[in-house]
Amino acid sequence: MQAFLEILQESGYAALIEDPRQLIMIILSCVLLYMGIKKKYEPLLLIPIAFGMLMANFPATGILDDNGLFHYISLGVNLGIYPSLIFLGLGAMTDFEPLIANPSSLLLGAAAQFGIFTAFLLALLLGFEPSVAAAIGVIGGADGPTAILTASKLAMSYLPAIAIAAYSYMALIPMIQPPLMRLLTTKKEREVKMETVREVSKTEKILFPIVVTIVVVLLIPDTAALIGMLMFGNLLRECGLTDRLSDTAQNGLTNTVTILLGMSVGAKAVASTFLTPQTLMIIGLGLLAFMLSTVGGLLLGKVMYVVTGGKVNPLIGSAGVSAVPMAARVSQLEGQKANPSNFLLMHAMGPNVAGVIGSAVAAGYLLKVFGG
Repeated sequence: MQAFLEILQESGYAALIEDPRQLIMIILSCVLLYMGIKKKYEPLLLIPIAFGMLMANFPATGILDDNGLFHYISLGVNLGIYPSLIFLGLGAMTDFEPLIANPSSLLLGAAAQFGIFTAFLLALLLGFEPSVAAAIGVIGGADGPTAILTASKLAMSYLPAIAIAAYSYMALIPMIQPPLMRLLTTKKEREVKMETVREVSKTEKILFPIVVTIVVVLLIPDTAALIGMLMFGNLLRECGLTDRLSDTAQNGLTNTVTILLGMSVGAKAVASTFLTPQTLMIIGLGLLAFMLSTVGGLLLGKVMYVVTGGKVNPLIGSAGVSAVPMAARVSQLEGQKANPSNFLLMHAMGPNVAGVIGSAVAAGYLLKVFGG
């Protein structure tokens, strides 16, 4: 009995009684697991994040110590390795043809970064340090790897809240965007059928990632990790000589890094740093940033509708956020609700891909300004 009592006193149960904040985090982890498994909200990342959070908040395990398991796994986040490798896989999985066929999509991708800079200014007004405010703003790009990389460089202590907010809002795109799309566009605008995009040559597809890398990285060197890996992945896809490498980047490498990235992010969400008023403000600012980015893309879409004499459907502007291809699918669904014969997916993929590039450029700019 004495031995049993000693074991109980040194167990995690006793520690939870002493500090109930860890119990709150365990419950929150289970809620996130429910969202990922039952509700299917971005399960490939939300489930590893939630389980990493669960493991990190068990008392007295030692896995967060300097020689613990998560200390070594998390080095890939701390050093910015995992987000860059995710971009490599994303580039290999993404067809840039809609963007190449319609370069004006770049404007919509740029407009959809509006939320990043407005959220940054609001975070400053709420008292956050400029570097932290910059990391919070990047949530508005709806690009999880970019948000993680920026937070790891500018606001490491807020990384879990920023990452969870970014991926949660990406998963909730089908709920967040449609009301804004219907509010800001008329039925006549949503009914617009766009012309078929032109066919893009093999040479254009090969030259595009090379030219973009040269132009963007020379202009903003801090984008090299993200833009370079994104374009390298796409070059592996399009050159026709590296199918094995492209397949590895799309599947084995991306899947492995996704597990490590998710668990690393979750492991940083410990009670002492996560359960703070600042976390709630970050989650609120992230939602606002995401909504404003959607609004920015839609408003420029309406401008292009007017300028082109009604040839551009403004709904594709909402796809300018970086959630590929989910945001483009939402544009397609809303367009078909207004006009069943409408097919906007390929047109929306242009701004969607441009949004990935735009969020990486915006993050690179903020890293240059506030990264010291």
